[in-house]
Amino acid sequence: MKLSTSLVAVKKITSNKLRSTFADDEIEKAAQLILDSEGVINPIVVRRTSLQSYEVIDGDFEYYAAARAREIDPRKGEMIGVFIIEPENEEALTNQIQIFRQQKSTISEKTNFNSIDFEKFLINLEARFEKITNQVLEQATANVKLENEIKALKKQIANIYEPLKVFNKLGKVEIANKLRNAGFAPKKAEQIAESVENERSKGQFKSLNDVVERVRIPHGKKMNKAISSEKMLEIVDLWSQN
Repeated sequence: MKLSTSLVAVKKITSNKLRSTFADDEIEKAAQLILDSEGVINPIVVRRTSLQSYEVIDGDFEYYAAARAREIDPRKGEMIGVFIIEPENEEALTNQIQIFRQQKSTISEKTNFNSIDFEKFLINLEARFEKITNQVLEQATANVKLENEIKALKKQIANIYEPLKVFNKLGKVEIANKLRNAGFAPKKAEQIAESVENERSKGQFKSLNDVVERVRIPHGKKMNKAISSEKMLEIVDLWSQN
């Protein structure tokens, strides 16, 4: 029998040991090392629980480090090298665990903590809770920021839509009055209002740019654009404030 590791998807592995048994900083450091080397020097020992599922027999710390590595970089941390206990190698692997890894903590085989272990467990748990709380707070802050940006964008869209409604819905006299308030001379305001009314009878304006392109008034022998793009921006800004 030749002993060799197998690549297994981290998400297919589970551990019966609590994550808070281990220091969060140590798991973070180990996860980065796994990503840097794209593997672990101390393979996890697992047993099949189904065709595509495994549970940790030895190497819980390595498992949680691998799980964290997958959270950081799902592509590089997707797989991890493991020894899979099968009927033909169970005795050999079990003996090696007892001999080569016996110096490791055996908390997974005990349910009683001494006072030092319990204090360490609480410290790790508090650190983990604080980290998760900060992550949730950061996400909530990001959500609020996104919501405010969406509201501002909706307001901007509404501000653009309102002037378009003026050109599409108001009567000639009302349009002329609003154009005078926007700085147009009375005669020019009336000319523009009349041109607006004539043009929209052919079809509603689809956008403010459509207004700029279609609405024209006589200038000598030519028909020039009645409202320039720059002036339309001023109109939008002015009418949006009213």
